[in-house]
Amino acid sequence: MASNDSLCYVNVLSNEPPASNYATFDTRNSIPVLDFDDTTDESAEFGLFMPRHYDGGGITVTVGWMATTATTGTISLDVAFKSVSDDADDLDTKAYAAANNANPTTASVSGEVDYATITFTDGADMDSIAAGEYFRMKVLRDADGTTSTDNLVGDMELLFVEIKET
Repeated sequence: MASNDSLCYVNVLSNEPPASNYATFDTRNSIPVLDFDDTTDESAEFGLFMPRHYDGGGITVTVGWMATTATTGTISLDVAFKSVSDDADDLDTKAYAAANNANPTTASVSGEVDYATITFTDGADMDSIAAGEYFRMKVLRDADGTTSTDNLVGDMELLFVEIKET
């Protein structure tokens, strides 16, 4: 597979919310979005399958998002992975690998989409996900700014996530 080819695409309707502090479903002009609060760290989780044609290199995650109303400010956006290896990983106890962070600035007009990218190197950075393997991905708005500055007032609206080979 060539570098920059798409491996996976996630629609917000595929969200498998965690038990607490989850992003909430909403629509914007009839388009499904997930709303992430500006005062509480909230996340969305997705179950995916790494295509068999994945060459085993690093990946780039692109998160399409917009602000509900704000036209200034940044968000702290974390993405983390959890591999699920055949006959090896216990889903009752397996934890996500450390998250990678982006600190994008919102678009200048409400309703415009920002494409935030986060890169992961092959191996532990992406929990050693292999071709032909089921994995989990978590997208989190770090609203309290633990990882980087989050000063966007109002909700962040998630539209999609794309994973491509780097």
